[in-house]
Amino acid sequence: MAINKALFVALTLTMIGSLFLGQADISILSALGTQTNDVMTADRLILWEIRLPRSVLAPLVGAALGLAGAAMQSLVRNPLADPSLVGASQGAALGAAIAFYFGMAPLNASWMVPASAITGAILALVAVLFLSAGRRPGLFILAGLAVASIGSALLAVTLNFAPNPFAMQELILWLLGSVANRPIEMSLLMLVGLLVGGAIIFWKRHFLQALTLGDEVAQTLGHDPVTNTRWVLIACAILVGVSVAVAGAVSFVGLIIPHLLRRFVGSEPRRLLLPSMMGGALLVAISDVVIRTVPYAYDFKLGVITALIGAPFFVWIVLRERNRWL
Repeated sequence: MAINKALFVALTLTMIGSLFLGQADISILSALGTQTNDVMTADRLILWEIRLPRSVLAPLVGAALGLAGAAMQSLVRNPLADPSLVGASQGAALGAAIAFYFGMAPLNASWMVPASAITGAILALVAVLFLSAGRRPGLFILAGLAVASIGSALLAVTLNFAPNPFAMQELILWLLGSVANRPIEMSLLMLVGLLVGGAIIFWKRHFLQALTLGDEVAQTLGHDPVTNTRWVLIACAILVGVSVAVAGAVSFVGLIIPHLLRRFVGSEPRRLLLPSMMGGALLVAISDVVIRTVPYAYDFKLGVITALIGAPFFVWIVLRERNRWL
């Protein structure tokens, strides 16, 4: 589709352009030239150790959140479903914070924090599913807000009992969301999570497509709603959990992107999933570029920028839905 090609081109140009943008002026050619020898220059350090990792990580995080949002909205048939609105992000953040708090992360940081975050996201989504009596669209968001509130409260308790003020500050800054100062290994971890979660969701895309006709029709077509729902929730938990573990809480991406893209591709999940993944990658990549180019960018966090974009967008959706009922 044309929209997929346009998103791919825009994402590619944004990622390439992000290497040239930042507080420091560097020569890309100089940095690439010194890569062939052992000379460590400032240009080489900034390009390969600072800009390149975040230029790769930001789109991966956005792709995971955009895909999770589109899958969740298709699963519950509610356009307001989003990982940050139904408790998945809060559950993942709580799981990762507990891993930090109890000192589990230093034991094996490559898997402990993501595993804890994924577990927290799964528990949160299971709780939402239980409270909403399955996937009832009218109750899912209310149940999600309840679970999100509980998760936020427990997260506040965890922060309150942080072992020292420095640990609390580190947790708070991490929860604000950022892809800065992350080693390239974080991008590999994020890529694995995206591949696993994305593979499950695209595997179940026919089930999500059948759900547009209702549970009974989907079951008639040979899809087990209970088993397939579990698979989709596990995939969303993987995508959200790894994103939170790597970049902190980056909210509203899964809400904004599917809404915007439905104007171009329609509401069918088979047409929405891939554009949502690329659109989420583009949104987070652009947000990160804005952060490092505006004055005093070091005071801004990625999660703050996406929240400033997403909160008014959410209000606009509510007002639009209200006008339909008046």
